Amino acid sequence: MASSRLLIITGAMAAGKSTIAERLARRLDRSVHLRGDVFRKMIVNGAAAMGPELSPEAARQLALRHRLACEVAEGYLDAGFSVVYQDILIGPALQEVADRLHHRSPAIIVLAPKPEVLAQRDQDRAKTGYGEHFPPSVLASALERETPRLGLWVDTSDMSVDEVVERILSEFGQD
Repeated sequence: MASSRLLIITGAMAAGKSTIAERLARRLDRSVHLRGDVFRKMIVNGAAAMGPELSPEAARQLALRHRLACEVAEGYLDAGFSVVYQDILIGPALQEVADRLHHRSPAIIVLAPKPEVLAQRDQDRAKTGYGEHFPPSVLASALERETPRLGLWVDTSDMSVDEVVERILSEFGQD
């Protein structure tokens, strides 16, 4: 990837998006790891709860987060950086982001490990997102049923981080 490129990495919580995106960005020259959830974390007061059912306000904030991330990605790309944008883009959100950035020819990578792997990874990490009323199967099912089949879909259940990064680089070209 000699010139600046845009890679979009998505999947359910605990799919490995942050880890893969960071490792991938480190392999590229002049690169940025753009974490979509940073825009949610910036809200000091008035943040809507995110979960399996989104209130109208939560849906509005999620759309704002995606729009802001796209704008920031554009800024870094214009400055000559490759951008690895990582976020939960499930259902129509993936198509909306792909459409917003289509002129940048993004490489889209969907990490899709099995729900039981998501549960184990969530349990093994410091931050947990799933619970009794929000099991991993909710997002895994939405990813499978509602998300358009854009880009490269990878079942990372039995893959190491390095294997996933190598698969992405082999699919979309090395620098």
